[in-house]
Amino acid sequence: MRIALQAAQDAAARGETPVGAVVVDPATGDVVSIGANGPIGAHDPTAHAEIVALRAAAAKIGNYRLTDLTLVVTLEPCAMCAGAISHARIGRLVFGAEDPKGGAVIHGPKFFDQPTCHWRPEVVGGVLAQESSALLKGFFQARRKKTKG
Repeated sequence: MRIALQAAQDAAARGETPVGAVVVDPATGDVVSIGANGPIGAHDPTAHAEIVALRAAAAKIGNYRLTDLTLVVTLEPCAMCAGAISHARIGRLVFGAEDPKGGAVIHGPKFFDQPTCHWRPEVVGGVLAQESSALLKGFFQARRKKTKG
């Protein structure tokens, strides 16, 4: 999660919403890929940290199925990212802060609980949640100050 938090900080430095993600091989502990939010810079609405990390991991291992891997992300994934996680067959999802407004794992549509979901990863939430939440809150507070001043 610390690597994901650093990726989130890197995203914030570029003016992106500070969300970071890491794909890890739990068998070896190796980092397979790292992703940071990038929709603004990439002009790509799908360039969420999870999608960036999943794409890089799939390219690196040469397979779109990431069944035995773990995705670690600083914020509860949205519906789009939950769908991608399911399609990639991620074995385990670990996230930091909850997202009551835009999350789709334990909030909103609860994507993995839907009968149409074909693959459900093991889910662990709340890992370094305070740090993840503080990074997001600080980013948006600073942004609001800029628009007011």
